[in-house]
Amino acid sequence: MKILVINAGSSSLKYQLIDAENETVLAKGNCERIGTDGAFIGFKTPNGKKIERKTQMLNHTQAFEAVKAALTDSEYGVVSDLSEISAVGHRIVQGGSYFDKSVLVNNDVLNKIKELAPLAPLHNPAALQGIEACTKVFGTKTPQVTVFDTAFHQTMPEKAYMYAIPYKYYEKYGIRKYGFHGTSHRYVTDKMAELMGKKKEELKLITCHIGNGSSISAVKNGKVIDTTMGLTPLGGFMMGTRSGSLDPSVVTFIAEKQCLSPDELSDILNKESGLLGISGVSSDDRDILEAERNGNRRAHLAHEMLYYQIAQYIGSYYVTLGGCDGIVFTAGLGENQAQLREKVCEYLTCFGVKINKEFNEKATLGVTGTISTEDSAIRVEVIATDEEMVIARDTKAIVETL
Repeated sequence: MKILVINAGSSSLKYQLIDAENETVLAKGNCERIGTDGAFIGFKTPNGKKIERKTQMLNHTQAFEAVKAALTDSEYGVVSDLSEISAVGHRIVQGGSYFDKSVLVNNDVLNKIKELAPLAPLHNPAALQGIEACTKVFGTKTPQVTVFDTAFHQTMPEKAYMYAIPYKYYEKYGIRKYGFHGTSHRYVTDKMAELMGKKKEELKLITCHIGNGSSISAVKNGKVIDTTMGLTPLGGFMMGTRSGSLDPSVVTFIAEKQCLSPDELSDILNKESGLLGISGVSSDDRDILEAERNGNRRAHLAHEMLYYQIAQYIGSYYVTLGGCDGIVFTAGLGENQAQLREKVCEYLTCFGVKINKEFNEKATLGVTGTISTEDSAIRVEVIATDEEMVIARDTKAIVETL
């Protein structure tokens, strides 16, 4: 069974074609700058050659046509016809409290995704465009499945997801903690249990998805009981350009002093803060690392703040879980930034964490494995996340029941 996995953004469309029987990636690529004159599709051929084609993509339907052309290309394609693709799985950022699992696309699902758009204004509308465009290109007979970033976090208890604001705002607007990166946290939870040779229902895990956007989850017996991101992906600890959680009065104080609108404030907190805001160098951690090594004080401070905040959340989740069997580092920085893992784990020595510094340095660019020592009280693992594979697995499971 071949499944096409789609992650649609407002001006982009990432895809992977996966053979769900043996879980191999047959093709993948990305449509960029949709809606502009500079639109292009980039993809890898089966032999690893990188191809980039400029093409007209005024909307997501034309982007899907470009994907179709790439997949069925006479020289580089991997299918002769779209009929070889059994189903399409879509990543949806915000499923609210409606969805605690992946579901087949129907009108009710589409309406709920649209209803939740105010909670994810940059993501849910784009995902709807992707589903609509997919229907136009594939037709109505090809089943489509939605996989929600928020679904894995729906096991959080009320005491964890509620905010201490007037309850009427929860009732009227659904203001609560939802959490994100759920598909990634779910994947590494399952993988960690497999690596430890135990059932996830027996484990207390802290999963750290650290990238340009980051979140940490406390997973007890296979279920999330708390996570760092909140109503939006802005919550939690500092990220590439996001501030993370802060004293709400910081926001009102800046608004008053600078006479800023809510949109202007949102831009500051989402696009100008975090590592970029503190370092003044970049939101790309590689640039910050280089600047730090060259003696840039603010780059060093940005890293010190990041490591401190990550360790704080891990420590609090140790208490929340009542102990911890394993800690997972995943995503861009989690998988590749050895300094981050070492510095965070230094804070955790009070919990009996010990790491193999030599292997930790090697764990980068696809190298994964156990970075803790045999006598460490908690196992610490680097796992490469694979959200697309989770989407493919869920899509296959749902389609097989039809």
